[in-house]
Amino acid sequence: MAQLSGVPILILKEGTERKTGKDAQKNNIAAAKAVAEAVRTTLGPKGMDKMLVDSLGDVTITNDGATILDTIDVEHPAAKMIVEVAKTQDEKVGDGTTTSVIISGELLNLAVELMEQSVHPTIIFRGYRKALLKSKEILKDLAKKIDINDNDILLKVAETSMNSKLIAGVKSHFADIAVRAVSQIKEARGENIVIDLDQIQIIKKEGKSLLDTTMIDGIIVDKEVVHPMMPKSIKNATIALISSSLEVEKTEFDAEIRVQTPDQINKFLEEEANMLKKRAIKLKEIGANVVFCQKGVDDKAQNFLAKEDILCVRRVKRSDMEKLARATNAKIINNIFEISPDDLGKAGKVEEKKIGDDNMIFISECADPKAVSILIRAGIEHVVDEAERMLNDALSVVKAAIELPYILPGGGASEIELAKRLRTYARTIGGREQLAIEIYANALEIIPKTLVENAGYNPVDLIVELRSKHESEEGNSNGINIDTGKPDDMIKLGVLEPLSVLTQAIQSATEVSSMILKIDDVIAASTLSKAGEE
Repeated sequence: MAQLSGVPILILKEGTERKTGKDAQKNNIAAAKAVAEAVRTTLGPKGMDKMLVDSLGDVTITNDGATILDTIDVEHPAAKMIVEVAKTQDEKVGDGTTTSVIISGELLNLAVELMEQSVHPTIIFRGYRKALLKSKEILKDLAKKIDINDNDILLKVAETSMNSKLIAGVKSHFADIAVRAVSQIKEARGENIVIDLDQIQIIKKEGKSLLDTTMIDGIIVDKEVVHPMMPKSIKNATIALISSSLEVEKTEFDAEIRVQTPDQINKFLEEEANMLKKRAIKLKEIGANVVFCQKGVDDKAQNFLAKEDILCVRRVKRSDMEKLARATNAKIINNIFEISPDDLGKAGKVEEKKIGDDNMIFISECADPKAVSILIRAGIEHVVDEAERMLNDALSVVKAAIELPYILPGGGASEIELAKRLRTYARTIGGREQLAIEIYANALEIIPKTLVENAGYNPVDLIVELRSKHESEEGNSNGINIDTGKPDDMIKLGVLEPLSVLTQAIQSATEVSSMILKIDDVIAASTLSKAGEE
């Protein structure tokens, strides 16, 4: 609304809500802080879990930040921006979602104090940007380069990511699976190592225990052998991947066949059978004893293949066919009559197994598979789902550590050291931007502080002790030992995290907090329900 000679002029539609200036900023910051507080208690090995119940009544129990924020239904636009931070963190590096959200909330919380001292949000924004750039430099200096073939380091990185999870008691078993799976599918492209986690197939089945979770050097296909007379297990399998159907194909246009005698009908049917038989014989001739077909397989074709002792699976998903090709080194062929022995893949064993209530095909013992499978087992559905989330985190951090082979000490050690160096840097800047850099440093300490609080210790005393340790060069890797409640060397304890995880976390947190701080006007259109009521 504007005023012209005392007469009000309506600019926005009736029912539109508008908040400006400090009201808008405080409202946005309060919403963002509320989201950060919701996940703050889940951080660390002693973090608590959340029970999430959706609109259908489905229950999820987890302390995974990305899962929590993805499940809850957030309405406030600023709060949605914080949720996007978690999604970005999860997509980029797969871990550190809770860290990024907590830092975002604290950066906004401390910015309010400066704004109340009449420091303009733009100055805070500039200070935050300088602090972010300096933080990246400091983290690179703190990080230690690792050998990507050093499985001991990778195991520690994987275990650290799982320390806070509901089922951390089996973290060693899952860490070993994660490291073996990622190491198997990594590929060298020029000077870079590329890892596509989509090539790791994860299958979940209830029953047995978490320790029965296994990695298969190959692929699991959630299908059955098509014919009861076909073999259920084949060693030294030679595999054909067919993208077309093993059926008599219908013509593209309608055709009419005039039949005058019963013999002609029989000849017609015999010809159809011969066409299918030729395909089965072709597969046998080139040496295939296992066939995976993306489309249907005719009953007659099934009989011919069964007589030749060929194991056949039909209607296999395209994505599974592609994984099979990478695992067995086979080529996906459309025309059976063009297939050659060179197009076939190899596997040590192909076997149908009953897992839970379902029959599944295991293609295992592949020589050098570039696609592998992990079968997760657990007693109940909630535990199976949490195990999958835990495994995804472990796979992601191992991938991050291999693609950018630098690690940092965990347990709040890196954040404390980063805060210390940022305070020193702030004194070289001067002016009001110095204040913004100093509160940025203070905000980073929310991570060790939260770890301490969630473990039930006194945060004030322990943070002072940690700062004291970090004043000496030897104490750079000192973080919080959750078991003793004392500062300890995180590298010696094996609490390690990839450089890319913390770098992405502070970058995402800085960007979203800066964006929210710069909003001074919120114009919300009237909702459909309100418009209808009016």
